[in-house]
Amino acid sequence: MASKPSIPWSTGNKPLTTDSAKAGKPPPPPSPSASVIVVSQSNKVLLLHRKKTSSAFPSAHVFPGGNLDPADGPLPTAHTDPARHLDSIAYRTGAIRELFEESGVLLARESSAPNQPLLSLDPETRLAGRNDVHGGKLSLQEWLKQQSPTAVLDTDSLVPFTHWITPTNVPKRFSTQMYVYFVPVTERRRHLLATADQVETMAPEWKRPAEWIAEADAGKIILFPPQYILLYLISRFLDKPEDPAESRDIPEEERMSRREALNTFITTDKSPVPWTDKFISPVPGPTKWIDGRQILALDKQGPELAESGLKGDTSHFVLVKFSKEGPREVQVIDRKEAEATLAKTASTSSKL
Repeated sequence: MASKPSIPWSTGNKPLTTDSAKAGKPPPPPSPSASVIVVSQSNKVLLLHRKKTSSAFPSAHVFPGGNLDPADGPLPTAHTDPARHLDSIAYRTGAIRELFEESGVLLARESSAPNQPLLSLDPETRLAGRNDVHGGKLSLQEWLKQQSPTAVLDTDSLVPFTHWITPTNVPKRFSTQMYVYFVPVTERRRHLLATADQVETMAPEWKRPAEWIAEADAGKIILFPPQYILLYLISRFLDKPEDPAESRDIPEEERMSRREALNTFITTDKSPVPWTDKFISPVPGPTKWIDGRQILALDKQGPELAESGLKGDTSHFVLVKFSKEGPREVQVIDRKEAEATLAKTASTSSKL
């Protein structure tokens, strides 16, 4: 059996050097937040372009999401309590609320009875609701009951798809639960009319996952590593090179088959646990890639969860070049192949 390359990736969950650490202070605790990856009837994904002046991820394209609100539901107060970071009704409600506030897309059904359609509301009502909920006049549930006493948030249809905890070398940290929501192909398209909130985002747009990846690769948009890797994984199942120009021209049966394959991958593929259960805090390694890009390992879950038994991803690295404007030249690579390449490069260099 070949020996493993001697690449020092295991940095544990020891906090990296930060300004607060230099001052003898612990890193700031991550704020609970949630995001939702909405897959449309034609298997496109919604991204929002954040303003240059946004408080987080300026100028980047992101999935709709944000910090949880107390009205979303209770969470344990101790940031080292694993239950504070686990999928819950608070995270699910927060994901749907943030999606509604930021885009106007409302994941609520007419009632809790089986096979109910998404709640149909005119644009004016949606806009007024977004303003009221965002302004704190009403909780999302209170506003929803005003529209229809039988309506319910479609929290059960959210599929957990990784949980990300910001590394300790970043001053503003988040504990973000990611979800995927597959809009039934039978739903009317007007339910997915997305408009900007004019506060934190602009230009909401639906594109195929492969299109978003291609634009990031070409330097046209900024995708942070979590968005990039999740779109990369989604694209492997929802996109094919031979697809027609219009994704809606792909037969409905084929679109549904691809969704089912993606859902199966998310919930069953283990490396070392299914993607639905992965907790990831990207850790910069001590070694850079052969072209100078930073290498992020994905197998650590963050210092808050160091003793929780929760696991990250052991099968990939993310390469990235961090610049003043944000991450560029992001790439997902197989971890074993990358380690072999690095070991070979180190061996060649030592002989020179």
